[in-house]
Amino acid sequence: MSNRPFTPLPLPPTLDLAPLLPILVQAHEAIARYDEAVIHLPNPRLVRRSFETQEAVRSSSIEGTQATLTDVLELDAAEVRGETTRLHGDYREIANYRRAIAHGQELLEKRPLAEVVIKELHCILLDSSRGMHRSPGEFRRHQVHIGPPGATIDEARFIPPEPHKIPELFSDLMKYLHDDSQPDRLIQAAVAHYQFEAIHPFADGNGRVGRIMIPLYLYEKGLTSYPNLYLSEFLEQHRRDYYEALGGVSRGDWHTWIALFLRAVRTQALITKRRVDEIDALYREIHATLPSFQSRYAPSFLDALFMTPIFTRASILNQAELPSKQLASALVDKFCQAGLIVDAAPHRQRNKTFVFRRLLQIVDA
Repeated sequence: MSNRPFTPLPLPPTLDLAPLLPILVQAHEAIARYDEAVIHLPNPRLVRRSFETQEAVRSSSIEGTQATLTDVLELDAAEVRGETTRLHGDYREIANYRRAIAHGQELLEKRPLAEVVIKELHCILLDSSRGMHRSPGEFRRHQVHIGPPGATIDEARFIPPEPHKIPELFSDLMKYLHDDSQPDRLIQAAVAHYQFEAIHPFADGNGRVGRIMIPLYLYEKGLTSYPNLYLSEFLEQHRRDYYEALGGVSRGDWHTWIALFLRAVRTQALITKRRVDEIDALYREIHATLPSFQSRYAPSFLDALFMTPIFTRASILNQAELPSKQLASALVDKFCQAGLIVDAAPHRQRNKTFVFRRLLQIVDA
């Protein structure tokens, strides 16, 4: 491996798209079917929170965190604030990722996916004790190298460009990302993801920022109605192929990477559509039974369950915006009696946690 920094070529690359057309068409068709399913939900917020959390867990796992979806939802319910354990540190990073996704959508309502937005997302991601010394929201000022823990620059798997080249390379990337003359937005997204990772503009968090940019870009360019089509599940499951394909581009092989990216889009669009359909059916099934609960707050309680499937009496009170603790407790008891939620720790007398397992089985399948 050369120990010289690698500088990616200016965009756009010269590509032969003909061999990619079949999978490209399939990816677009899968996105369209997924988006139609989301649009027809009675309330798209029903899937947003769980999907954001699952994406945050998956993407952060690629970078080494070990917290599971259940861990994160339990800590959400407990309203954990500190970072006193490894799990709590993982939780903070995952919660930051989730905040960055939501904030990214808000920012795109006012401005394009540009350098200032990406730096702001990076700042949110590194808002923790682990990230505070890694220059949040700023391009790196020092040379870095990528390889196994403890590897020297001579042992590095990849050496990104020198810091002084980053502003120009990043500006070129942003111009390409918003170049309306390019033949296809998914191809642009694939090329841009590689280029971002190759530039490696930040001292830390590049992988997570790069993966957050994908659903935001698809949303900004109108391919999806909400920025909820996430690829980290596929990329985590095919981690070795992911890194090898990105590395191959540095040796001139664009085809393998773009084909993998399009396969990831197609696969995740189909999987996510199936989950959306199952969540929609589950919601409608339970909603039809709500008159039997004889409470005008039952619908808001049900919506809250879909957004926070692990909760305490205190957390559901706030999430469902219920007027009293007594009402929250009464609805929890009624939903338990109906078999819709379960007490996760029946032996515990205080600070009980409840679980909406049917939803978790769909989201985490």
